[in-house]
Amino acid sequence: MTRVEVLGVRHHGPGSARSVEQALDELRPDVVLIEGPPELDALIPLAADPDLVPPVAGLVYAVDEPRKAAFYPFAVFSPEWVALQWALAHEVDVRFADLPATHFLAGTPDGTPEGSDDDESERRHRRRRGSRPDPITALATAAGYDDPERWWEDAIEHRRTSSLAHFAHLREAMQGVRGDLDVDDDDRREAFMRKVIRSEIKAGRERVAFVCGAYHAPALDPAAFPPVGRDNALLSKLPKVKVAATWAPWSSGRLAYASGYGAGVRSPGWYQHLFVTPDDEVVPSWFVRVARALRGENLDASTASVVEATRLAGALAAVRGRPSVGLSELTDAARAVLTEGADLPLRLIDRTLVIGEELGRVPESTPMVPLASDLAKLQKSLRLKVSATSAVVQLDLRRESQLARSVLLHRLAVLDVHWGAQVDAGRSTGTFKEAWELEWTPELAVAVIEASLHGTTVRSAAESKVAEEAGQASDLGVLGGLIEQCLLADLPDGLRAVVAALADRTARQHDTQALLETVEPLARTCRYGDVRGVDVADVTHVLQTVVVRASIGLRAACASLDDDSADRMRKAVEAAHRGIALVDRDDLRDPWHEALLAVGRDEVIHGAVSGRVNRLLLDGGLLEHAEAAARLSRRLSPGTPAPAAASWLDGFLTGEALLLVHGDDLLQIIDEWLVDASEESFEDLLPLVRRTFSRYQPAERRLIGGHLRDLASGTRTSSVSSTDVDLDRAAPAIAAVARLLGLEVAS
Repeated sequence: MTRVEVLGVRHHGPGSARSVEQALDELRPDVVLIEGPPELDALIPLAADPDLVPPVAGLVYAVDEPRKAAFYPFAVFSPEWVALQWALAHEVDVRFADLPATHFLAGTPDGTPEGSDDDESERRHRRRRGSRPDPITALATAAGYDDPERWWEDAIEHRRTSSLAHFAHLREAMQGVRGDLDVDDDDRREAFMRKVIRSEIKAGRERVAFVCGAYHAPALDPAAFPPVGRDNALLSKLPKVKVAATWAPWSSGRLAYASGYGAGVRSPGWYQHLFVTPDDEVVPSWFVRVARALRGENLDASTASVVEATRLAGALAAVRGRPSVGLSELTDAARAVLTEGADLPLRLIDRTLVIGEELGRVPESTPMVPLASDLAKLQKSLRLKVSATSAVVQLDLRRESQLARSVLLHRLAVLDVHWGAQVDAGRSTGTFKEAWELEWTPELAVAVIEASLHGTTVRSAAESKVAEEAGQASDLGVLGGLIEQCLLADLPDGLRAVVAALADRTARQHDTQALLETVEPLARTCRYGDVRGVDVADVTHVLQTVVVRASIGLRAACASLDDDSADRMRKAVEAAHRGIALVDRDDLRDPWHEALLAVGRDEVIHGAVSGRVNRLLLDGGLLEHAEAAARLSRRLSPGTPAPAAASWLDGFLTGEALLLVHGDDLLQIIDEWLVDASEESFEDLLPLVRRTFSRYQPAERRLIGGHLRDLASGTRTSSVSSTDVDLDRAAPAIAAVARLLGLEVAS
């Protein structure tokens, strides 16, 4: 008769893992069954490869829809991993036995499998959300504990001895509290597990070990099996989808609850330490690691304090009646002795030690989609380290190797594989520096698989995706952004596809604002294309067409705008003006300036646009200061409604405060306008004007205020006379500037 031993565990529990190893040594089974979809069976041989280093995860995904995927993580201290390694070491048959992924990945619209990655902790969260009883809470309450986590750790995780009888007792206890619970969501899973057990019994196995979540253990006892027909009915007519499986690196951070992974543990770093460290060294070696981490941050942590913290942790465990020192005692002792009551250093300990910063590794022989293989080769050749911890990489684009790194990161961004995010490169006014913050997360493995639908290499996939998006885009702004992405990612084929789409859309585009929003990204492409060696001749031709058409339609597009539309148009004009200034070409600048002059003269255009255009003309030397003052005076006249006047003023004053600091006539016009406003109008104007002036720096506002006082008292003159300049004192400075400019200086 076949002997079936169900070893109920907590996923990622070091005590459970140790107990499983001891139970397997005692039972010596013919076959080991592990909770998990059978698609993972293909990955079992790789588990013996020394280059497969936990934490890792079995990744199962739908071939045609990679977004539908499920992870099955394994840590060194995971009972399933220990069982797998035991079976491989003892040359015992091992297989996974759970509802196949081909069914549950097809069963939900978004591909989120109900019941995957399930364990006691995840089940507790789910049952609490549904206000249903939780078996672990019930057992903890019966044992006199108010914290289920603490009961499980005391009763299971910290135990050092185990036997098959212990698992039988745990199964019996779980059956006692599970009997009244609604388990409909697990019926199919458990039916398939029973089906696998029946097949092993039928095959004549003498001893079968099944490692599963403790919650499932009572349902897998052969003595309590329901009729075969019932299980077969549950498993009939299930939907199916084609799936594939591979190993993917996992991280300690993703094993933690804080990461959002449902079947995680609060302290994976501590659990690994508890699992791999000899009993008598667990506490002192932990505090040694804590002290080392604190010293790494230039915080004091003496040897004497390590000894004292070790003693205090043991005393706390004894006072609290715990069977051994747990993480709460270690944390309290560290706070009292090593951090002197401060919580901030404990955050460092929590991140680096309690949670951990380990990232698993998979061997090169792991089955991968071609795109993932190409990415791995590029990461290796470019020496871009894959790490679970965030790190900032500075790139100098003048160096070929670092330019290649930038290109790779930009191509991955095109593919929505966000391994890196651009950050401030520091004090640099050039275009040859970039800074990226890199952090690899396990979910990126799914993103890579999903991106593989576009191509087999990073470059081909990125170009294919860009071409596809260009064909579908109807917004010129989107196409302009795609052109910039092609430039940064060095995608010449993609650039040609986007330029062709842009030329086609531009010819049929009658929305001037859309044309304006396209100018700046196109201009940046033309301006900085040489830095990356990209041919931008076609882009320049499209840019010229866009600017000319936008210039022709600008005045008409600025007519009859409401406040929201005027704000959007103002931003579009500013962006186009910045773009045209970048390329500095007469065939672009001349029609654009004519269009701005026409808009600036038109006094029926919304104030936000008109004021901003007049300021751009003034700053560009296309509008005389006296004429700008006259236009300001007219727009702030009593006949103009206060909100309209404030909008014009806001557009005109946006920018540097020097216009008011050195232009007393403008400042006086604004001052008189506000002074002469009626009380009712002033109440409407005040928040609008305050918003305008709030954009200036405090020092600039103080300077403007001082000038207003001088104007009111008549002590400030409107200009500086030449007699106020001491030429003798200025001579050395003039000579230095002349030498810098390469000019001859008269003796």
